Amino acid sequence: MSDTTVTVTRAIDADPNQLWAMVADVTRMPEWSPETVAATWLGGASTAATGAKFRGTNRNGNKSWKSVATIIEAVPGSVLAFLVKAGGLSIAEWRYSFEPVGPGCCVTETWTDRRGQLLKLVSPRVTGVADRAVHNRSGMEKTLERLANAAECSTTAN
Repeated sequence: MSDTTVTVTRAIDADPNQLWAMVADVTRMPEWSPETVAATWLGGASTAATGAKFRGTNRNGNKSWKSVATIIEAVPGSVLAFLVKAGGLSIAEWRYSFEPVGPGCCVTETWTDRRGQLLKLVSPRVTGVADRAVHNRSGMEKTLERLANAAECSTTAN
């Protein structure tokens, strides 16, 4: 059985380094993601670096849950990726890639489902989401829209 992957790309009129810094500051993720309500660094980490961990708190309607993510790749201006686990079980891999295009950048957000069969069965009861791929695609589109709005407003203000 193969993992499900969803990818969304958006052109944003901002510098890749600026966009990477916005996403890599995981404490700001609630500004972008419609499902994330909090993210806090763990174990003394304070910046995105390989091996750094953070706790994410998510909400969908009246359902909420927490997970721990470990950054697996952090290249400023290029890529940020992290693995998410809950209760020690793999949940997902998230990846943000930043590709310079003209004066701006294409940002690609990728979600890969890493849940085993048991988690796929219980996940809808925990999260209230029956079709995680469809739900995440919608959330990813909103995330990149919010990121674009914040970055482009910041670029215009400068």
